[in-house]
Amino acid sequence: MVQLLSPEGVLCTNGSAAEYLPYIDALSDDALRTFYRDMVVTRRFDVEAANLQRQGQLGLWVPSMGQEAAQIGSAHAARSQDHLFPAYREHAVGMVRGVDVLGIIKLLRGTTHGGWDPSATGNFHLYTLVVGSQSLHATGYAMGVVFDEHTATGNPDVDEAVMVYFGDGATSQGDVSEAFVFAASFQTPQVFFLQNNQWAISVPVSVQSRTPLYLRSCGFGVPGVQIDGNDVLASYAVTAKNLDAARSGGGPRMIEALTYRIGAHTSSDDPTKYREDSQLQYWLARDPIARYETWLRSRGEGDRFFSDVRTEAEDFAADIRRRTLELPSPERDTIFDFVYSEPHPVIDEQKHWLAEYEASFTSTGLSTSTSAGLGTGPAAGGAA
Repeated sequence: MVQLLSPEGVLCTNGSAAEYLPYIDALSDDALRTFYRDMVVTRRFDVEAANLQRQGQLGLWVPSMGQEAAQIGSAHAARSQDHLFPAYREHAVGMVRGVDVLGIIKLLRGTTHGGWDPSATGNFHLYTLVVGSQSLHATGYAMGVVFDEHTATGNPDVDEAVMVYFGDGATSQGDVSEAFVFAASFQTPQVFFLQNNQWAISVPVSVQSRTPLYLRSCGFGVPGVQIDGNDVLASYAVTAKNLDAARSGGGPRMIEALTYRIGAHTSSDDPTKYREDSQLQYWLARDPIARYETWLRSRGEGDRFFSDVRTEAEDFAADIRRRTLELPSPERDTIFDFVYSEPHPVIDEQKHWLAEYEASFTSTGLSTSTSAGLGTGPAAGGAA
């Protein structure tokens, strides 16, 4: 396992860490501060969104607490021309790539089909709720990059790579295995980034796999490496090195980031039903943010910086809350207009039926705004 920062916040310089240190040495002080800022702001956003869900403003929330280092490090390792394909928990990655995270709120509130335009948000593609299917989407896109000769040209400023995020549970899906097959066959410029947070909802990783997950891809001809996923420096350096290799024609590879899902799988889950508190406490002691703060302080970072970041995080959360509560109800036709790119007779028929159905309540004296139950807010979010 590659680790650059110990749980005590001490920089490792020996063993497997040595080959990755040049990537860290090349980072500016501002870049190192940004890693911390992004982790803290993302966590505060996560907590605020969970609160909004509990207060009836979202139909569902998917927590990312505990996985900030894996996401922030890997996201900053990608270049602007790279394409990133998330699952449904990569809030930090989206934030780094320029996504207005209110789009994530809208998605889980049930008021949008997608949430953002990937072409306008740092090539960060849409969330995928069908477990593992994004691995095929990413591999298909990466095959297109090969066919278009947009990689391995020798110019790292234009060569493209693709990175796909998925969890330990997704490795048991056939889609992921199929993605490995095609990635290896076509030598795609691709990094499979596995966040092993130890639980596929209620199934522990020890039941899913009797061998380390990073070895699974090796059987398909995709080399893998395992990292400390709670170490933001390791996440950054190892991802940067593997993306560089993929862009230069080295083919696909996989990174398994060992981390932990501190919260529930989603707001519909109760993790106390299936995991021991002792395991949770073990991982809380390895908190990625606390570890990184210890290291930054050892380098001379003062209280003012950490205080300013906490203030920024609180302001960010307050702004998200305000904007969430101000979200308007979507137009009724939204649920039809963005299903197909061209007019479709079945969609037109459904739209016409709904319009007549709502109109029928007017003749009975009922309000059309409440009769069909198609407004936003808690009811619509829950239905979605």
